[in-house]
Amino acid sequence: MNDLDPLAALSALRTAEGAALLASLASYDPADELAVATRLRRDHPAALVSAALGQARLRQRAAAKFGAEDAGRMFFTPNGVEQSTRRTVAEYRAARFAELGVRSVADLCGGIGGDALALARAGIRVLAVDRDPLTAEAARANAAALGLADLIEVRCADVADVDTSGHDAVFVDPARRGGRGRIFDPEAYSPPLSWAVGAARARPHAALKVAPGIPHEAVPEGAEAEWISDGGDVKEAVLWFGTSPGTVRATLLPGTHTLTGRGLPDPGVRPLGRYLYEPDGAVIRSHLVAEAAEELEGGLIDASIAYVTSDVLRPTPFATAYEITDQLPFGVKKLKALLREREVGNLTVKKRGSAVEPEELRRRVRPQGPRAATVFLTRVAGAPAMLVGRPV
Repeated sequence: MNDLDPLAALSALRTAEGAALLASLASYDPADELAVATRLRRDHPAALVSAALGQARLRQRAAAKFGAEDAGRMFFTPNGVEQSTRRTVAEYRAARFAELGVRSVADLCGGIGGDALALARAGIRVLAVDRDPLTAEAARANAAALGLADLIEVRCADVADVDTSGHDAVFVDPARRGGRGRIFDPEAYSPPLSWAVGAARARPHAALKVAPGIPHEAVPEGAEAEWISDGGDVKEAVLWFGTSPGTVRATLLPGTHTLTGRGLPDPGVRPLGRYLYEPDGAVIRSHLVAEAAEELEGGLIDASIAYVTSDVLRPTPFATAYEITDQLPFGVKKLKALLREREVGNLTVKKRGSAVEPEELRRRVRPQGPRAATVFLTRVAGAPAMLVGRPV
């Protein structure tokens, strides 16, 4: 029997038989798929079994973004798993909308509903729009599966045809991938950034999700720009309208730590101190290293390298601190001898401003021993250097 087309497969999985099949696959091991499929096909149509196995795999992948409980009830498409907003980030954004007094949001390019679900859980009414029929149906299924259908209306339509005048705010998440991979030009997004900005300015409040690599000069006038990281990984940038025009923020999750720009000049270069601080990626992307350095009473090790050095150890959510024990000019033999002397076998290699690949360096020094260390391949005052230390 041929596989079901994607829309028919999604519909079949929402039947009692499909739901029972999915429930039975909640903890199955994909390595055993052939044996599992053979067993299930004795009692269920082959096409339904194939659809259930595919959905079970997607749910397992989605657990990292949505949590096992939600992912185990939701419906996904391959693109939906890859492109949807991580739950922690969506919840943070929904909370910001709620704090602004927003009661209804037009979620344009809503995908499988990750942001719509978070908005609804914050008590906000949502119109979720996507032009792809399968994606829209998955969003509708997810709203129902999580008991949020009363707050989420899903519409399959082109966002350009949607009237948003009945909503307090809009949220736009343009597609940033094409047939050749990631799209870096904001005007090549679908829809283009200029269209999204126009939609944002038509409502009292708005948020536009953009790639974290967006050039600062591309941030529209009057927008607040916020870079968000989760667990140390930069996830996205958001352009807010109707909040704090011209403000730049770096927000770190979990815990919601926010660093706000104050227009400080670039920090100066100073001699290497006892501690080296590696700023979070959101701090670097938002160009707020100067604000972080001021908090740490530090300066840069090199004018073009975003490592902050200081003589003081100061706990901060915005950077990871390392105590530096050795500074060496670049040279594999010297590093290898030092690591052997220190009995370092667990070696973490970080680089910034160096062409040497960490794995290549590890292969050449062949660390052995019971101790751990971190080596930074970087530049200090313009000269290639290796800094050895440990996290504190």
